[in-house]
Amino acid sequence: NFNLVATLPADVFLSERIAQLQPDLIIVDAESEARDALEHVVMATRDERRPIVMFTNDEDTSHVKDAVAAGVSAYIVAGLAPQRIRPILDVAMARFQHEQALRAELADAKTELKDRKTIDRAKGLLMQRQGLTEQAAYEKLRKTAMDKGLKLVDVAQRMLDVMDLLG
Repeated sequence: NFNLVATLPADVFLSERIAQLQPDLIIVDAESEARDALEHVVMATRDERRPIVMFTNDEDTSHVKDAVAAGVSAYIVAGLAPQRIRPILDVAMARFQHEQALRAELADAKTELKDRKTIDRAKGLLMQRQGLTEQAAYEKLRKTAMDKGLKLVDVAQRMLDVMDLLG
């Protein structure tokens, strides 16, 4: 069930108002100045993303790609029957949640790749400086992490930082 919590003008205070209200979904009525209204909403939600549904009577669909790229979950053009609103909002929420899950998955994969590169650099340094095999270098990092109660990547980063410092 949806509750309308506020009707806001697309102005410079929009970010603050959205931050105060914490709406689950934002509906943009783009009757006029569609591009300006959308820009205000996108700027207002860039730090804390939310599903955005845009309704317009403008049959010019040249803005659709920009709108979707900017984060609009649903772009509805002209001729909306009242009984269609609820399903549109439900789909927009579901699509947004799916996209957020994909974003989180991508961020986790990037972090994992970065961590793996850091660990590999530290292993390489141990192999070079101490003549260890790759497995022995890994075991040394792992043992240090366990002994210190740290993550493996944190030990590797600390080692790299010290080596950079020492030259």
